[in-house]
Amino acid sequence: MECPHLEECARILEPNLQTENNPQECVCSVCNTEKSPWICLQCGVINCGRYVNAHAKKHYEEAEKHDVCMDCHNYMAYCYTCDEFVINDTASGHLEKLRKSLESYSRLASKSQSPQKRRGKRRRRDPSESSENDQKRRKKEDKKLYRPPRTPGLRNLGNTCFMNAVLQSLSNIQHFCGYIKQLPSLEDKSVKVKRYNHAKKARDLGEDSLVVEELRKILVALWQGNKSAISPESLFSVIWKVVPRFRGYQQQDAHEFMRYLLDRMHSELLQLLPYPTSNSQFITQKSTSTIVTAIFGGLLQNEVNCLICGMESKKHDPFLDLSLDIPNQFAVRQKPKEGEPVCKLSDCLQSFTDIEELEDSELYMCSSCKQRQRSTKKFWIRRLPNVLCLHVKRFRWSTYCRVKLETFVEFPLQDLDMNRYVLNNLHETRGSGGGSNLYDLAAVVVHHGSGAGSGHYTSYAIHEGQWFHFNDSTVTACEPDVVARCKAYILFYVRRQIRLPDYLVANGNGTSAPVENRMSAPSTSAKHK
Repeated sequence: MECPHLEECARILEPNLQTENNPQECVCSVCNTEKSPWICLQCGVINCGRYVNAHAKKHYEEAEKHDVCMDCHNYMAYCYTCDEFVINDTASGHLEKLRKSLESYSRLASKSQSPQKRRGKRRRRDPSESSENDQKRRKKEDKKLYRPPRTPGLRNLGNTCFMNAVLQSLSNIQHFCGYIKQLPSLEDKSVKVKRYNHAKKARDLGEDSLVVEELRKILVALWQGNKSAISPESLFSVIWKVVPRFRGYQQQDAHEFMRYLLDRMHSELLQLLPYPTSNSQFITQKSTSTIVTAIFGGLLQNEVNCLICGMESKKHDPFLDLSLDIPNQFAVRQKPKEGEPVCKLSDCLQSFTDIEELEDSELYMCSSCKQRQRSTKKFWIRRLPNVLCLHVKRFRWSTYCRVKLETFVEFPLQDLDMNRYVLNNLHETRGSGGGSNLYDLAAVVVHHGSGAGSGHYTSYAIHEGQWFHFNDSTVTACEPDVVARCKAYILFYVRRQIRLPDYLVANGNGTSAPVENRMSAPSTSAKHK
């Protein structure tokens, strides 16, 4: 938003980070943490953000006219008085000048304090360390310094953390990301139009608004690892065009964004991929499926039983994700008292598949009784997906607004066994299971804060056995127990024995080039209402 406080609050043009000709890292002046540093535009002091120890916010509350600050990592400006990100600049271009100064200092700090130099200095300082405790300490310190070459962050464009968290999660789902990256470029409009069935479909999708193409470019950039952070601005612009509800810079729901993104990709790929391209491995027969349903698509069996005559009705519902309620006995508390049971993911899954009696407002039209009757409903999972996406429903409507449930839900990092929730003795179920219904966690999206339309999103994902925390442009290695303690909002589990379609073919380099599964396309997530 246009900030009216910026002209009065913007005073400094460069940070004071130079000591004895060596640039220092941006750290909080109070707690000395390197996490989420923000620089005050009035006095230049650097403090940590509200999701660390909130010393930047405390500085604003205690000082006068210190309303605006800037993130030292992604260079986004924020006004505490407006409670919004700042998109304007001063008449003299104050913010842009400070951004260039921060970028310059960041480059100098990277050169003078590279991980290799810091590791070497630490080892030379105490070469006699040999005890087990010292070795564990060194290993932990080295792990903190470890940065693989392909873990860049995504810049926050102004409350776009909901999008960044989802994109980083999807980028670490190997088969999905690998397929999208191998798609041929769709930049050429003439080629683009030829791939549509006819002109009407091209107009319906929007010739200049291909989400798949912008996502492909972001995933390629993320895995090239050439930058510390990249901007998803092009994808966000396309999202604005095709999904009007995401226009503006207000906070959005990460789960809703993920569903819109996957649904849009599915629609575009249905029109683009069934027709010949320059890359032969992407030529497929016309179908109603895409890589989206091949990876995330599953099938539910919805059973409704009339309590008057016993008439049973069965319906099959495809899904891309399952929305799980936190059981009521756990929802009323934030933290269990000593001796009380902890809410587990298995409790949420059991609640999802339990028999429930429909309310009076949902009376079932019985074909036998010829009228609406009291009935029960039960869900079974008829076919499990390759990637099981579980959405923990943390937001509920109270009398006047949506409130967040802060209940901690314990979830496994490995060996999630889905056997007990699958409809047994079905050829379809056994065939899709591939002999294993075990899943391992690949990524988690977390919502920080108390409000449904506010707060902040980050994500965790595992890459080559190492967990990472993605906080917009900042990416840090972390331990598995840190992930296990988070209050998960969206969980991505990958099947232990992933089963992809038989018509996965090899490309010219001899590696797998994924093609879509022949599943029907789901339109909504299960139990999302």
